[in-house]
Order: sequence, then structure tokens, then C-alpha cells
Amino acid sequence: MKPIVAIIGRPNVGKSTLFNRITRSRQSIVDNLPGVTRDRIYKDGDYDGKRFTLVDTGGISDESHEQFVEETRTQALMAMDQADVILVVLDGKYGISPFDSDIIQMLRGADRPVMYAVNKIDGIEHENKCLDFYQLGIEKLYPVSAEHGYGIRDLMDNMILHFPAMDEDEQEKGIRLAVVGRPNAGKSSLVNGMLGQDRVMVSDIPGTTRDAIDTHCVIDGKPYVLIDTAGIRRKQKVKLKIEKFSIIKALRSLDRCDVALIVLDAFEGITEQDIRIAGYAYERKCACIFVLNKWDLVEKERNIIKKFTDELRYQSRFLPFAPIITISAKTLQRVKKIFPIIQSVYQQYITQLGTGQINRIIEQAIQKTPPSLHRGRPIKFMYTTQIKHAPPTFVSFVNYPDAVHFSYHRYLLNQIREATGLDKTPIFLEFRKRVRRIKPQ
Repeated sequence: MKPIVAIIGRPNVGKSTLFNRITRSRQSIVDNLPGVTRDRIYKDGDYDGKRFTLVDTGGISDESHEQFVEETRTQALMAMDQADVILVVLDGKYGISPFDSDIIQMLRGADRPVMYAVNKIDGIEHENKCLDFYQLGIEKLYPVSAEHGYGIRDLMDNMILHFPAMDEDEQEKGIRLAVVGRPNAGKSSLVNGMLGQDRVMVSDIPGTTRDAIDTHCVIDGKPYVLIDTAGIRRKQKVKLKIEKFSIIKALRSLDRCDVALIVLDAFEGITEQDIRIAGYAYERKCACIFVLNKWDLVEKERNIIKKFTDELRYQSRFLPFAPIITISAKTLQRVKKIFPIIQSVYQQYITQLGTGQINRIIEQAIQKTPPSLHRGRPIKFMYTTQIKHAPPTFVSFVNYPDAVHFSYHRYLLNQIREATGLDKTPIFLEFRKRVRRIKPQ
């Protein structure tokens, strides 16, 4: 496993900005509003050939009136328990806070290295602002500016000295699962249920999750990366700037996932927004699984599962291949049964067919039902090949590619599915005009 570095500190000291600076990313949302980061956010980093995992946490605060203060504190403590190195961020602009002493006292007996970075020090001429912090009993301080990059190299040079020995060739791999859906559909509860622990914060208040949170895990001997995301609301209902950023990150998580778990609130029923979110996943060419959550709350009338399935299939006609499973994330009903479905879907998603096999399928389909004529001339399919997988994507070279009717396009896709058993993954078929090579004179 890569070394884990946990960033902790009180709210609004620049932890997320430092996280983004070190990982060279914008994974953590940054805003002047205290308490933006709530859950643990993981991101792999690399410095001087040393790979590690950095963890951003919510601000540890004693402000009891703030929402989720206890939950945020618990998440930060869990991150420290897992860390190989703890990085405490202090605020050089506003100086010592009474709560800084409490954090430092809490870490006095830590059985792992603890480093202290004084943030918002924009240059050597401002380093005198660090002096007051030595009265807290800290032996070594690292003046840095997370926003401008000052002092980061010195901080990192010393941080990697604390990393435990590891296999440099080790890589964390796994099926990337994006858990998406409307607010309060039970996405975070599902992630926690799949992991068997309270990895992300859960609340009945919509909008609790703001960041797209990656969690690496191994379940039944198979690696996964679970990406919990913010609830995607209708654009008209999104008012706060911070929520807009959260939704953008949720959509971006679909760009980097293999399988999208589209979580629906079965108790509330299927909504237009559910179908819109499914459309986002389809547009980004994800494999998809519909997860009907809160099934324990649904009144069990006759044929209720068939009614739900038929309605969902009708409304999401563009995703006829997506499996449907009913669960209760709260009671863990059928949660573990999601993993065999994920494995089946993923294996189809990465399928690679030989050129000979796909050409035989297309030839047999054309013999069974030839395409219609184009202006009195036959449409000829020269050959077909697979140009990429994840998802399987094919190209057919045709003399009149624009003349292939959409119904015949759909027919050929169905024939490929039937012949190969690819019934749980999106597949794509493009038509291109074959370019004739001109022989040299």
C-alpha cells in the first residue's frame, strides 16, 4: 500500500488548497466559507518518485452550533488512525487559535510522525509570523503558501523521509464505481454499506456530500474504487456556488468511472431527474446499474418489482442493457449482491472481440436482413473492426455510411449483442467511408 498522509486542522486554514497544491489537482473544493470539506477525500500524489495517498479532512472545530461538527471531527480522527504521517495545517495570517492548542495536545502521544505547516506565508519576508507558534511546544515548523507554492518543496522533501518502505512497483487498481443520483437517494449510505464501515457522512439533510470522494477497497479479493458524489439536482434548483461546483464534480466522476451505480429512491418513485442523471451516464459511455434503494419502505403489493422495472425500462429506453437491483442501504438488504453484478457488467464492458469474429457476425446479419438500397444502389459493408473497449466500440467501413438507416444501425447492434452475449454493457457501432489508396504511377 502507498503511504497515507492525513491533513488536519481547524476550519478555513487552507487544508484543501494545500491538498490541491500537493496533488496537482482540483479534487477538493476550495472556498472561503468554513466547513466546505466534510468527508475524507483521498487522492494519489507523487513527489520525487515517491508515490503516496493524501487525505483531506474537514476542519476540527469546537463550534457546537455548526452543522455536522461531530461527524466531521469523527471523519478527521478516522483519517489520522489510518495515516502513516499526520500533517497539521496552522493559519499564519490570523495567528494562534485556542483550538490549535487542543489539536496539538491531542497529537502529543501520536505513534506516527506529525508535521506542522504554517500556511499563508507568502515569502521569506513573512516567515516571522511563524514565531508565535513555537510557544505551542512545536519543535519544527514549515512555512508554506498553499495558494502560491512557497515552501512546498521543503515541506515535501522532509515529508517523504517519514514514509515507510514500500514496493515502488505497487499500483492500486480496481473497477471505478461512481455512485450517482438525486440528493438524499441514499448514495453515501450505499457506499458505507458496500464498505462495511462509515466511510462517508450520512444525513437525512439533502446535500450533505459535496465532494466526489474516492475510496480504494478490496472486497472478496477484488479491488474497487468507490466514488461517492454529491446529489445532482435540477439546474433551476441549484443556487449556491458551492453546490454548482459539487454537481460539476459529480458529473466529472462519470467521465472517469467504469460503472455508474445510478441510485434511485424507490419510496419516492422514478422521477424525471433520475432519468436525466441516467442520460448523463449514457452520454459519457459508462456501464450502468440501476440501484433501487429504500426498497424496505416500498409497500409490497402484487408484482411490484415488475411494475417498477417496466416503468424504469420505459422511461430509460436508451439504457435497455442496464441491470436493475432492489436494495436497502439502511438495512443492508441485498447490498452485497451488487458486487457479482458489477463484475459481470465490467467483464462485458472491457470485452475485446477479434476482427474475424465481428465480421462473421455482421456478414450473417446482412445475409439474414440486407440493408435497403441507396438511390437504387446497394449499401456494401467492406469490413468491421473493434477500435477500442471500455465500452466495446466498432467501426464498419461502408460505401455509403450516411445512408445506413438508424433502424438498421439498431438491428446490427442487436445482432452483435445476441451473438456475443454482451447484454449488460453499452456498445457502439460507427460507419465510415473506406478511403481508397491511390497506387503510385
